[in-house]
Amino acid sequence: MQRTSRLRTAARWGLAALLGTAGAGHLSWGRRGFRITVPDWAVRVLRLDKDGIVIASGVVELMLAAALLMLPGERRRVGGVVALFFVAVLPGNVHQWRTGRSAPLLDTDRRRFVRLLLQPVLVVWALWSTTSRGVGRRQV
Repeated sequence: MQRTSRLRTAARWGLAALLGTAGAGHLSWGRRGFRITVPDWAVRVLRLDKDGIVIASGVVELMLAAALLMLPGERRRVGGVVALFFVAVLPGNVHQWRTGRSAPLLDTDRRRFVRLLLQPVLVVWALWSTTSRGVGRRQV
């Protein structure tokens, strides 16, 4: 019981660290490289240039990382939003894999494909790490 709680807490902190690192990368060292992962249709739909989309996603990642750590009363909702974010960026990951274009740390077809396979893991990670043990179960 307590062990699961500690695991969820560690998983949540790890997810926050991952999001924080990704967000920092989108805003600094990886910013230029991440622009190539943005599909052209996203520019038209969002009415931002590719750099603006990369910056916006970095800011969102940093905000989500902070929310995971600083809003314990909203843990479930934040986890849901993080999961939705991972779903929302999936088209960019598919675009990158289909076009074979390299980005920071994703410079081979194999790495790009593995990144796609990790996307559902990230969604489950976000949901599991932000859910209480008893959620979804009837309390007797």
